[in-house]
Amino acid sequence: MKKKWLLISSFLVMILSGCDNPLLIFDTKGPQAKTISDTIIFSIIVMAVVLFVVYVLFTFMLVKYRASKTDDEYEPPYEEGSKWLEITWITIPVIIVVILSVVTVRSTIDVESTPKAYAHEKPLIVYASSSNWKWHFSYPEEGIETVNYVNIPEDRPIEFKLYSYGPITSLWIPQLAGQKYAMSDMVTTIHLVADTPGSYMGKNSNFSGKDFAHMEFEAQVLTAKDYDEWVQDVKDTAPTLTEEEFTHLLEPGVLGRKTYSSTHLQFSPAPEGEHAGHHHGDDMDMHGEQ
Repeated sequence: MKKKWLLISSFLVMILSGCDNPLLIFDTKGPQAKTISDTIIFSIIVMAVVLFVVYVLFTFMLVKYRASKTDDEYEPPYEEGSKWLEITWITIPVIIVVILSVVTVRSTIDVESTPKAYAHEKPLIVYASSSNWKWHFSYPEEGIETVNYVNIPEDRPIEFKLYSYGPITSLWIPQLAGQKYAMSDMVTTIHLVADTPGSYMGKNSNFSGKDFAHMEFEAQVLTAKDYDEWVQDVKDTAPTLTEEEFTHLLEPGVLGRKTYSSTHLQFSPAPEGEHAGHHHGDDMDMHGEQ
């Protein structure tokens, strides 16, 4: 028995040790993340209620119909099926599935669009592209670009336009929004709003090679004033991003933070509009590994 519990304990420790701040999804700092968190909590409560009822009925049946209460020669009478019991145990699961489906569909619609409270505001568009094994954040509105970190203003809708210069990745900032995949031949979009200034962890949540674990980045939420000052400072002090430099950045490897006063979108545009459908990972296929 001791060996059994030791194995179970070791297994749980191994699983939990692989979780990177698993409760961040419940410490939300924006409406999109709050919607996702509320949906998860509601689903957990529904499942907990179902399990409680099942365990109570299971215990009741074990106690009431245990063999020790009857004689050895007892034979239970033959019973026909109960129409109402069958209707009950079919109807209840259907109702549960319908409720969860409605909640899930509504929450999905909410997180896939700009929050209603911010619908009248112009969103800040940030192109977030990945390569082995780094993140590139391009700000076409400001004409600047960062590598492995992203700054955004508070209380303004943000649209992350995702694509990849290599294998499929997944951008995820747990406290601000859900994850979505970045692919080489199309652009996907994450909508979010951050309502609390601070520093939040972002990561690639889809395995993409040997240095996948290093594809983490800081998402810093700044006040509108601090954000404008940061943008101006980048424009005044950061070097421009040349095509040669960007080609070097795409080479596989782990890299620290970089900041540029121009973007790669001019010479290497995102796979959307007239550029959609081309194989955006040709260069990576020559230099990198999947």
